[in-house]
Amino acid sequence: MIEFAKNEWERAWRTLASARLLVASDPDSAASRAYYAAFHAVSALFALRGRTFAKHAALRAAVHRDLVQNGSWDPDLGKAFDYLLELRETADYGGPVSVTSDNARAALERAEVLLETVAQTCPDFPYPPHEAQGTQS
Repeated sequence: MIEFAKNEWERAWRTLASARLLVASDPDSAASRAYYAAFHAVSALFALRGRTFAKHAALRAAVHRDLVQNGSWDPDLGKAFDYLLELRETADYGGPVSVTSDNARAALERAEVLLETVAQTCPDFPYPPHEAQGTQS
């Protein structure tokens, strides 16, 4: 499970780097990548606790139940995760509705905060991981 957590953490940073590259040119893809950066980071956190999730809704529920409701995380972090999930659904399945550049930038900011929070929660996770240091803006 530790190796899985490490891989998820590194994947989170690679995905965040992709979101940064796409934010100006492709807001839909940037928003989707921002969500997946948070998804992988939170998945890494739970993996260290011996838990994995097969569905996005299950991970979202765990964020609220096990991190926000128990006081480990500020409620705004739960709202940030929800925002990213909802925006990702618009980005990936929105049909005629698209993510705006402003929304994509907001998603990127929220994803960055979530990754910072996971890093603070898990001191074993380097912030940023060695492989992603060159991707910082």
